[in-house]
Amino acid sequence: MNRPPREIDLRIDARWVIAVEPGGVLERHALIVDDGRIVALCPQHDADAAFAAAARVACDEHVLIPGLVNAHTHAAMTLLRGVADDLPLDTWLERYIWPLEARYVSAEFVRDGVELAVAEMLCGGVTCFNDMYFFPDATAAACDAAGMRAMLGLPVLDFATAWAPDAEGCLQRGFEARDRWKHSALLVFALAPHAPYTVGDRTWGTIVTYARQLDLPIQTHVDETRLEVEKSLVATGETPLARLDRLGATGPGFIGIHCVHVDSAGIELLARQGCHVVHCPASNMKLASGVAPVAAMLDRGVNVALGTDGAASNNRLDLFSEMRLAGLLAKVVSGDAAALPAATLLHMATLGGARALGLDRSIGSLEVGKAADVVAVRFGDPETLPVFDPRAHLVHAAGREHVSDVWVAGRHLVNRGVLTTVDRGAVAARARSWQSRLR
Repeated sequence: MNRPPREIDLRIDARWVIAVEPGGVLERHALIVDDGRIVALCPQHDADAAFAAAARVACDEHVLIPGLVNAHTHAAMTLLRGVADDLPLDTWLERYIWPLEARYVSAEFVRDGVELAVAEMLCGGVTCFNDMYFFPDATAAACDAAGMRAMLGLPVLDFATAWAPDAEGCLQRGFEARDRWKHSALLVFALAPHAPYTVGDRTWGTIVTYARQLDLPIQTHVDETRLEVEKSLVATGETPLARLDRLGATGPGFIGIHCVHVDSAGIELLARQGCHVVHCPASNMKLASGVAPVAAMLDRGVNVALGTDGAASNNRLDLFSEMRLAGLLAKVVSGDAAALPAATLLHMATLGGARALGLDRSIGSLEVGKAADVVAVRFGDPETLPVFDPRAHLVHAAGREHVSDVWVAGRHLVNRGVLTTVDRGAVAARARSWQSRLR
């Protein structure tokens, strides 16, 4: 006796599916979603008899991939996009960004900037981002309203900012924000000391203690510029990363952002301690910081994710661009055309990012039991035809403009290019208002 079809919420049929894990490319498969989670991935003809979907979406010229994970950004800084281009990092920060932040950053600034960032990222296939910025409460509210997944870093600096007078104030306000939002299904938290050069040893000791007690990850910018490393060697006799290791910050919950000038001993340290690295190629290039030794890190088994950094130093929140740049940089630096192939880059932008954030059991691949964070990318336009290898196409031919549909936990947040939970016009109007004020 034949069983009746199982009633489910959503069925997505696609020309190709790249689950990331397991690897490979599936053709003419259906992704089956119920209650926000993936319950099956099977050939379409098998799905016909097995499932009765309340909603069915046909993606006949599309590839389905897991939602992209932007593993490092300062989302609210979309409102500072382009205010100080073509400058090195120290000049950019000290003479332009920090003074502007001191004058203008507020909960309103952050909420409006994050809404703009969320709109940009969702339309570009990013379903989860890792943030490091002031007023995380406002970021949480924007994500909650849009249905966006995020890790929110609780920023810590030793000097006064618009958010808190000192490191102790940063931690107090950060934990208050975490307590308010800790039950959200889409939000997780991390401690986010800005960098070794803005946070002293005593504060680092406090951060490490809290991280261990509360089981929170630590994310920080580290070994980003040659000058940062040189100053640390003069002041302490150690590289910034080695100093953080001595202070107890490294381990499986440590996310090192940039790591451009990490040396071979640093790579061994990262591998030995099970740390994660976020590679931000566009920002590193734009600020002339250098090129991170990504291939060497991967060869030693270090998990490497991809991030955009903030829109003030990139100036795009575009993971498709980051995949392509990361691949091309690795090839030209190594002289090896096989360095960082497309499958590796897609892994870095999805499961690698999820793993860095400690979310790989929930997102990062299209596996049964995981949340249905899914992106459909259209391969029907002239610039994407013909299609011989969909994985290579995602990196070398397609861009965020080819993203048609996005789901987070099975919720349809971008429907044929239209945002369903964010008012694009209102977000744009607020961005223009901030432009007038900042000018």
